[in-house]
Amino acid sequence: MRQFDFAPLYRSTVGFDRLAQMLDSAGGFEAEGYPPYNIERLGDNEYRITMAVAGFTKDEFNIEVKENSLVVSGQKAADDKQRVFLHRGIAARSFERRFQLADHVEVKGADFSDGLLHIDLVRNLPERMKPRTISIGSGSPKQIEAAA
Repeated sequence: MRQFDFAPLYRSTVGFDRLAQMLDSAGGFEAEGYPPYNIERLGDNEYRITMAVAGFTKDEFNIEVKENSLVVSGQKAADDKQRVFLHRGIAARSFERRFQLADHVEVKGADFSDGLLHIDLVRNLPERMKPRTISIGSGSPKQIEAAA
């Protein structure tokens, strides 16, 4: 049986909850990448992307939304100090991470604290797409006359 790797789709989409559940049940795939991140569901229509970006300042980030794509990039400024590392485990390199957003998912805001970049998202469904209840009339049924 041939297996397909859906990891790139799964880890870069927000708002496709049913698709994510299907992929989980089919066998989850883990993918590596820098910087590491989480996609969290906070409520029915609220999400948060959290990226671990130690060594960056908030001025070194660029967050851009274009159509249904969210691009988060970090440009690390050159370090003027000459340092000698015995072990370098903190990767402070430039990056670009792309996320495909589902329809009607918008970026609500971003915050940076303690080496974590939080991007809050919300799904705003238009009224015409929200579920609604249709009341059943209690009047007598109307008779339709046939044209003769």
